[in-house]
Amino acid sequence: MKKLKGKSMEWDGEKLILIDQRYLPLEEIYFECTDYRETAISIKDMIVRGAPAIGATAAFGFYLGTREFKILPVEEFKEKMKEVKETLASTRPTAVNLFWALDRMEKRMETLLEEQKDLIIVSEKLCLEALLIAEEDIMINKMIGEFGSHLLKDGDTVLTHCNAGALATVDYGTALGVIRAAVEKGKNIKVYADETRPYLQGARLTVWELMQDEIDTTLITDNMAGWVMKQGKIDAIIVGADRIAANGDTANKIGTYSVAVLAKEHNIPFYVAAPLSTIDMNTESGDSIPIEERTHNEVRFCHKTKMVHDNVKVFNPSFDVTPNDYVTAIITEKGVIEKPYNENLKKLFS
Repeated sequence: MKKLKGKSMEWDGEKLILIDQRYLPLEEIYFECTDYRETAISIKDMIVRGAPAIGATAAFGFYLGTREFKILPVEEFKEKMKEVKETLASTRPTAVNLFWALDRMEKRMETLLEEQKDLIIVSEKLCLEALLIAEEDIMINKMIGEFGSHLLKDGDTVLTHCNAGALATVDYGTALGVIRAAVEKGKNIKVYADETRPYLQGARLTVWELMQDEIDTTLITDNMAGWVMKQGKIDAIIVGADRIAANGDTANKIGTYSVAVLAKEHNIPFYVAAPLSTIDMNTESGDSIPIEERTHNEVRFCHKTKMVHDNVKVFNPSFDVTPNDYVTAIITEKGVIEKPYNENLKKLFS
């Protein structure tokens, strides 16, 4: 059985091994998925996070379901696989890559079942499909990096929000992939990373990744971003995305909208880096994107330290939507897409 080794996940031929991102950077702990239920837990509990990584993980979860039920008669197998897909799809509502990957795996399964009824062979081929999704993700990220790197000049300082790096994908990253590609071309790029409350993906994950790559990185709290822009310290802003609507409205980690508004006020280009699988042409605008609300304890606690009493009311949306007017360009594996997004995004799929 083929193997895969990425920064966020590893497939050893039998199980999916995920780096548990809840504990980084202070502890390096791994979580093993041996069936689709464990895979669903890994997505729901944010052991793995980032839209592309969630999609690839779900693909392996789908395969693990086929491995479990391949001993059943074909019709029973199909019914069980509906349950597998529903379980995985119910984990997180905003990241469209989750549904894209599950739909792709399901369609591949249906095609295979039309060709033959040997479920052992069907299951083996679906493992190869999950591996293909993961391998394609790495290639796509590098293409995004290549296109996006031309938007950065030597000496630029980039502000990021949340983590859209190797940990949010199978490897390399989308927003951080652009920065990596620019550095690989010999450009001197510096980074300011928002901490990204309440889950601190910027502080815990982005800074950790960039320091490993020896890229000059400065951590700031979220509420410092406007002042840092006003002081002229930021030349460009690059973020990832969890879902991009057909009109270019972009759902990303909570706080992204605030950064985009500040960027427009200070005339700083605001770029979104994401694969085509994150663009949802069936969603007309950001008004239709479902926004996940997560456990209130993510706000009551800072990592493992309790900050407020249990009876404090909390509102914890995990994402917000940045209207397309604030987005300078969307960087994809097919190139840099500019306004009008309604027209130019559609061309990507024609």
